[in-house]
Amino acid sequence: MVLTKSSQELYGEYTARMQKIADVKYSAAVLQWDQETYLPPKGAEFRARQLATLSEIAHEWFTAAESGQLLEELYGRHDLTDDQRRNVILSLEDYNKQKKFTPAFVRRLSEASSRCFHTWLQARTTNSFAVFSPELQNMIRLKKEEAELAGYEQHPYNALLDQYEKGATVSLLDKVFSEVRQPLRQLLDRISGGRPVDDQFLRGNYPKQQQWDFGMELIRQLGFDFEAGRQDLSEHPFTTNFNSHDVRITTRVDEHDFSNMTWSCIHETGHALYEQGLPAEYYGLPLGEYASLGIHESQSRLWENNIGRSYEWWQTVYPRLQSVFPKQLGAVSLESFYKAINKVQPSLIRTEADEVSYHFHVMIRYELEKKLIEGNLSVTDIPAWWNEHYAAWLGVTVPDDKRGCLQDVHWSHGSFGYFPTYSLGSFYAAQFFAAAKNQVAGLEASIGQGDTRPLLHWLRENIHRWGRRYTSEELCLRSTGKTLDISFFLGYLLDKYDNIYKF
Repeated sequence: MVLTKSSQELYGEYTARMQKIADVKYSAAVLQWDQETYLPPKGAEFRARQLATLSEIAHEWFTAAESGQLLEELYGRHDLTDDQRRNVILSLEDYNKQKKFTPAFVRRLSEASSRCFHTWLQARTTNSFAVFSPELQNMIRLKKEEAELAGYEQHPYNALLDQYEKGATVSLLDKVFSEVRQPLRQLLDRISGGRPVDDQFLRGNYPKQQQWDFGMELIRQLGFDFEAGRQDLSEHPFTTNFNSHDVRITTRVDEHDFSNMTWSCIHETGHALYEQGLPAEYYGLPLGEYASLGIHESQSRLWENNIGRSYEWWQTVYPRLQSVFPKQLGAVSLESFYKAINKVQPSLIRTEADEVSYHFHVMIRYELEKKLIEGNLSVTDIPAWWNEHYAAWLGVTVPDDKRGCLQDVHWSHGSFGYFPTYSLGSFYAAQFFAAAKNQVAGLEASIGQGDTRPLLHWLRENIHRWGRRYTSEELCLRSTGKTLDISFFLGYLLDKYDNIYKF
């Protein structure tokens, strides 16, 4: 007589298998974090091999026939809890997607990413896109192959978008961007005709160590748990996690630009707070993972802009900043500082862009990536295309590759389809923040006292704790009462900049 295992026994096997796979994935993530922070240059070749091996192992384990059989058996059981069933459904969905890729392809993609990243670093050092071009060409070939293996409807870029924002498509994003492009263009034009804002004092001499120490203060004040994470320096700021109790963020420091480090610290802290707020009991399972990149970026953009560039929050924080930099800011009023950190002026660097022009940076990258993936633009033409569109859309002249098409790390990682989530994140952020202000009594007063704990609690309860249980739109509907509504974002911008520029 064959005894059938109970659903709970099978679910225990599933959990153990998924957590074992997560152990391998997060071990690779540790190596990747080290690659971008402390790895000596000569170690790059072997690090690429190590990362590829771990990626291949994790993929093989997850896509093994035993995994599929276990998931199918659990899917057919009707006595799982709601959380257990949701984990199984999402894992089966992931399994069916990942089965489309062979372990050999996963290894090739991982090796290409490591090579591409180190070549990107060299290209930035030499300020030459030509150095990066051959590895990028190979990466794009692999991403096109990935899109074909994954399958798609209408446009190959849809297959890549779906990896970061489930359900996102070219037709959807074209519509969203068309809705905001003209209002943002009109707002930019109105601001350019208004009274200029002086922000020269932000580009004085701000010593590296003092900036670093102040950034660490800000991170702690916003709620980052240093017993469950750390901050380091890197070429491009980023956040990674190995579990909710070990979240790493990085920043970069420019001694002649106070804004560079400060808002990258706040931005990455937003990502980190999300990761630290995910349920630890679901380590390795879908309900312990973030909902989407759009939601992830909503967290970073909310803290960076709705809090980090608000007058209310700086009322308490600014006196402390003045005490750290008395020579640079002692004679600068809070009003002048607030206007300076919100100055709107089209510029070269996406990560340093103001809230209005920022989305043109994103749209340029979105249009460029579509053309690369559909084959209507060659890699060698990227610099010229980039420079032409920065001149046309933002009215700025790109002086070199480092401040142009080499400024972002994303392509070196193969992250095609990621950039649109920055704008989606900003749109969600404005809607989430509006909902939090409506639902949390005295929230704005608390922020004005430098206390953001009530806001973090709201985000924990409405966003973080749900993991991947809901899609972006479902999460937005549950927490705000509406699906994504661009009017929240546009209303927030118009109100803010009406007050700053006095139209």
